[in-house]
Amino acid sequence: MLLQDKVVIVHGGGGAVGGACARAFAQEGARVFLTGRTAAPLRRVAEEIRDAGGRASFDILDVLDTAATRRHADGIATQAGGIDVSLNAVGIFHVQGTPFLDLPLDDYLHPVDAYTRANFSTAQAAARHMMRKGGGVLLTLSTPGARLSGAGFLGNGVASAAVEAFSRLLAGELGGYGIRVVCLRPDAIPEAVATSHSGKVFAAAAGDLGVSIDAMLAERAATATLLKRLPTLAQVAGFAAFAASDRAGAMTGAIANLSCGSLVD
Repeated sequence: MLLQDKVVIVHGGGGAVGGACARAFAQEGARVFLTGRTAAPLRRVAEEIRDAGGRASFDILDVLDTAATRRHADGIATQAGGIDVSLNAVGIFHVQGTPFLDLPLDDYLHPVDAYTRANFSTAQAAARHMMRKGGGVLLTLSTPGARLSGAGFLGNGVASAAVEAFSRLLAGELGGYGIRVVCLRPDAIPEAVATSHSGKVFAAAAGDLGVSIDAMLAERAATATLLKRLPTLAQVAGFAAFAASDRAGAMTGAIANLSCGSLVD
């Protein structure tokens, strides 16, 4: 197995992407610790993992609380003997679809501040323990908005670009300690949009345009990706498990393009 007996924290583990990655990590032998702000989805993912023969538990945590995030990581490291992998898959509800001249400054800044704070908090909390073990993997999550130009997603795009820059620079900060940093950049995932916070944003944008989410996704798949489809949760989660494993041991400072060709690097 790729992650046999590895200790993995998945922040946002009750969400669509975080939950899928958590299941993939557990299937590869990892001991998975989920966090999030709502118990019900975390409990559901943890139970699904255990029912499939995996190991999982969860804690309620707001990763924007840096002190609480550090205490959580300290507790996991003490309980499990260290931390090998940390994934930040936290979703932050934010506004999209508002034209720039009508966009309040606070609505623009909210995703930029929240996503960068969340990634800083979770990475720093885990890295302290990875350094003691002589290595580890930090996984972050971005969107094609980091590289695209267009209207209605200014805050999201700047936030995604910031997460990618943070990931590249963090790889330089931590590489000497054997810690790898990989940022996953999928395009919209149809299975995730219906249930995630980003789905609520997508729904609002679709409503403003008078079209359905399904129609928007179908149009994007047909016209904006080279493969004429969008990524699946299984594909993103499978790559996350690979990136977290020793088989990807030469990869760091990388932005993994999982966009089905909506962006070409």
